[in-house]
Amino acid sequence: MTPRSRDWPAIGRAVAEALPALLLAAMFLSFIVQVFMRYVLDNPVGWTVEVCVIAWLWILFWGQSVSASEEDEIRFDIVYGAVSPAVRRWFRVVFSVFLVGIYLWSLPAVWDFVSFMQIQDTSYLDIPFSWVFSIAVVFMVVSILRYARIFWSALRGHDPHAATPDPGTVSRKDFTE
Repeated sequence: MTPRSRDWPAIGRAVAEALPALLLAAMFLSFIVQVFMRYVLDNPVGWTVEVCVIAWLWILFWGQSVSASEEDEIRFDIVYGAVSPAVRRWFRVVFSVFLVGIYLWSLPAVWDFVSFMQIQDTSYLDIPFSWVFSIAVVFMVVSILRYARIFWSALRGHDPHAATPDPGTVSRKDFTE
């Protein structure tokens, strides 16, 4: 297989989805080390708590912005599933405009906060807090791009849910037959 024939978007997606799993593994291992140090050796260490908190923060922001797809988002399915595809499309338009607007409005404040936090490091690992919280900027930028893409595809009339319904879902048709 030549490098050009590889499916680079699929590889990038796999790497993006692997990061939260790796961070969760780091959290788990840190937790195990902390339990061992505290209860077996009677010598608790603080760096494990920092690893867990930082990993959890990155899991949340990375997972929601980069790893999660539009289908993974939580919706009020009772309302969303009960309306016509055209109304669903307008739901996506309105909410994507709303979310892009909120994220764009708050991005400068998030950037200022992350930039300001370079003055302090974490207590045990000496990681600058600007690095720790930099995931918030990534979250904001990726979310803006994601919802701009959702807005654009909804305006063009593309319904990502119309072509491939989830085989595990129950439709109204199931109850009328």
